[in-house]
Amino acid sequence: MTVALMWEARAAEGRGAELLAWVREQRLPEEPLRRETFRAPQDRVLVITWWDASYDAELPELPEPDGELVTRAVHRWRFEPVADGRS
Repeated sequence: MTVALMWEARAAEGRGAELLAWVREQRLPEEPLRRETFRAPQDRVLVITWWDASYDAELPELPEPDGELVTRAVHRWRFEPVADGRS
């Protein structure tokens, strides 16, 4: 089974590039199957990692950045794939 972990943070005013650089420097103790990093307006940064694991498996996650770098706590979600139901 594959599970995807989402990590999303919003940088403090004008610090989006710094948050993006910080995220890119973060290494996990294990390598996921895939890791993608995105950015969006309002200095938001999103990281999605894919793992070959069960939905409730203990998996390494990116940490919280320094409180002055972000405007709020990181949002984290876990997803599992579903069949699209199309023929």
